[in-house]
Amino acid sequence: MRWQGQELGVVDAAALPGLEHLDGLVQSVTTPDFAGVTFHEVMAKSALNHVPGGSSMPFDWTVNPYRGCSHACSYCFARGTHEYLDLDAGRDFDTQVIVKINVAEVLRRELARGTWRQDPVMLGTNTDPYQRAEGRYRLMPGIVSALTDAGTPFSILTKGTMLRRDLPMLTEASREVKVTLAMSIALFDDRLQKAVEPGTPSTSARLDTVRAATEAGFDVTVFLMPLLPHLTDSVDAIDDALWRIKQAGATRVVYGALHLRPGAKAWFMAWLEREHPELVSSYLGLYPGVSAYAPKGYRAWLAKRVQPLLRAHRLGGTLEDDRSDRRIPVPGLAASPPPIVTTSRGRMAARGRATDAAAMLF
Repeated sequence: MRWQGQELGVVDAAALPGLEHLDGLVQSVTTPDFAGVTFHEVMAKSALNHVPGGSSMPFDWTVNPYRGCSHACSYCFARGTHEYLDLDAGRDFDTQVIVKINVAEVLRRELARGTWRQDPVMLGTNTDPYQRAEGRYRLMPGIVSALTDAGTPFSILTKGTMLRRDLPMLTEASREVKVTLAMSIALFDDRLQKAVEPGTPSTSARLDTVRAATEAGFDVTVFLMPLLPHLTDSVDAIDDALWRIKQAGATRVVYGALHLRPGAKAWFMAWLEREHPELVSSYLGLYPGVSAYAPKGYRAWLAKRVQPLLRAHRLGGTLEDDRSDRRIPVPGLAASPPPIVTTSRGRMAARGRATDAAAMLF
């Protein structure tokens, strides 16, 4: 494992963003409450991470109190980042969690600099700030306090129900700065959710958290992603998901197809071969070679499928991947809106030619 960057005064240029400058590895901790997980407590010299200018991300600054994640989502795009620490993108990512125990103090110092211009800061873009480790380390209250005191707006994206613990504090913060909350919920089938995301809270618990945040006065966005080809992209599955999201009080949905970036791809495909071997050939066709993204045709077809359902449920919604331009022609899919049918929940949905197009794509 490469820890030389944690020696005092030593810089590891190959380390993860935000981990280049470290005062040292304080200790590695295991506890019966987190069976199989090791926490590597480190002293970080930086907390704010600047997003490269060439990135397509709609934000410039992030804070990541943890690296690695016990949610253990088989598709997690951040898995490859663990390899920068000479840890593997599979089991190590799930069980070897880096904890910046001084992140709030460092962040407060950085925000106090005269050069800071109160640009929005995003939390949850790499690994989840409300993963289970947060129950032990309680880093988020200090981070929220530092951002609020510095007049800095911030957004939180999480799968963690521990967000509810901090709702009173976040409500107070929202009176001083803009606070945006989003919950990631990709899977609405309990069995599939436990298979794909074994360390995450249940879908129902996350919807309850959305409801609690809504009742606290927040306009909550739900990230309905990744949508998994052949597993969660049917009309009825999407319709059911949007109905439950709407019932929980969310106002907006961001959706997108599965990404399989380096690190995540091998891990997810190994899961697929164990759990759904009949789908392996289809996925290899959708994600050939080193390709991380589903084909444009599939993404365009997905947008045409989801948009009528969003309208039916009166939800705002955007496609996460701008590259899936809905003007892209899809074989068998007419330019006019798909015909409308009734789903199993009795609501209007797109089907007919869209379903035919799906068969052609696969």
